[in-house]
Order: sequence, then C-alpha cells, then structure tokens
Amino acid sequence: MTRAGEHGRGGGPREEPLTPDDTPGPTHAERARTLASGRSVGALATVALDPAGFPYGSHVTYAMDGPDPVFLVSRMAAHTKHLEADPRASLLVVEPTEKNPLAIGRVTLVGECRRVEGDESSSAREAFLGAHPDAAFYERFTDFGFFRLRVDAVRYIGGFGRMSWVSVDAWRAAAPDPMAPHAADIIAHMNDDHADALVAYARAFTRATDAEEVVMTGVDRYGFEMSVRTESGPRPARLAFEAPIATPTEARQALVRLVKDARARLAKPR
Repeated sequence: MTRAGEHGRGGGPREEPLTPDDTPGPTHAERARTLASGRSVGALATVALDPAGFPYGSHVTYAMDGPDPVFLVSRMAAHTKHLEADPRASLLVVEPTEKNPLAIGRVTLVGECRRVEGDESSSAREAFLGAHPDAAFYERFTDFGFFRLRVDAVRYIGGFGRMSWVSVDAWRAAAPDPMAPHAADIIAHMNDDHADALVAYARAFTRATDAEEVVMTGVDRYGFEMSVRTESGPRPARLAFEAPIATPTEARQALVRLVKDARARLAKPR
C-alpha cells in the first residue's frame, strides 16, 4: 500500500502538506478495483461497423468476475455485432455524484471482449446474475450470451491531481476495499455526531494545530481523509489506522483509539 501520488498540480510553490505524503493509503490499483466493483453500470466502447472503425459508446450493465467485467448482451445489439467482428473494447466506470463531475473517480478498462463458453460461462453467469438477478429472464433467450472483457490496460483518475496508468499485474492482484460499502455511513456518523473528535484528530496529528472546522471526506481499510479549514482555505489531510481494518466494528474501535490518543496528546503541556 502507498499514498496516492499527486500529478498535475502546477502554479506557485506548493504548501507544506498537513500530513505526510507517504501516509499509508490505497494504491491506485486498489482504488480502481474498489470503484469498478462498487458499480454495475458503465459505458462500453466498441469499434463500429458502420461507419467503420469509429468508436461506439453504449450504456451497459456489467458485473465484476474477479478482475474482469462480464456482460449479458443480445446479438441484436449493435455493440455485440461490433464485438463479434472486432473484440477490442473499453469500459468506463464513473462514481455517482451531484457535484463537479471532473472531481470524482473514474476508471477505464481496456482489452478484448469475447463471448465466454463452458466453465468460464458458468463463472460469468454466477457473477452477473448475482449483481443483476432480474437478468435471469433475458438469459433464457437464445440470442443472449455472456461476454468477458479481459483487462489488458487500466487508466485510473481519482479526481484532480490523482491519476495514473495502473499496471495489469497490480490491477489483478488488488482487492476491492472491504470498507467501501460502509464508508458513507461512517462518514455521515462522524460528521454529524463526532465533529469534536475530528477537530481533535486535526489538532493532534496534523499541522493545523488550531483547527476549528474539520470534515471527514473518506475512509478505507488503511485510514481516513479529512478536509481541514485553514486560513488559506480547506486543506486535505490523511491519518492512518494502526493496522488495516475490514468491518464497521473495527473502524469504530480504531477511531476511538485515535481520539483517545489525540486527546491525551493535546492534554500534555506544549
């Protein structure tokens, strides 16, 4: 694991970060796998037959079968005809948002997308119907079949200043974050009920020792992220847990330990 690097930050001298850049956090591969596994709808791009050679985008449902997305598609669909003629394709998956759409995470998976048969079809079927149980109705029709996009390249963008091409080996080795399904509830609970703890975290463990307004913005297996209001505006900060966590109970325990440590540190004479 590593702290996601920064890219594309131009302008004047960079302000000293509130927390170290190497604070443990998810790799881009882990962030990308988490994003792809947490969604079930994306934009599938295929190579069109007419007009020939042009990219053609389709709104599709998918499911992750391990590191590869799988689809249940009809031969009557244009994208299926394209894939049968030329399997080159990509799938774009985007985080939902009501805010700036360029500030959110997205991942593009590139590779060849082909019909799956035999045992591989069983695996694809289980994954897809597990995510889309209503699709069992369409599976009965003979023109429908399962396709798999064998990922050969991954482009991850986590918003402004966080982006990279993820190696395929890293993508296949990474695992989705187990805290992703619980993150929104934890963030809301901390911001609504424990604003004092967030201020204590910032004052004790970041350079913003006089912080008054702090908001939790993210949480994952390795730690959590905050937005700290400073004289120069909101600044990001990240704190790590003592060890990776996997459940909401472990998150609560880790956050309680940290706030105890923070208050003990703040109580000491400076």
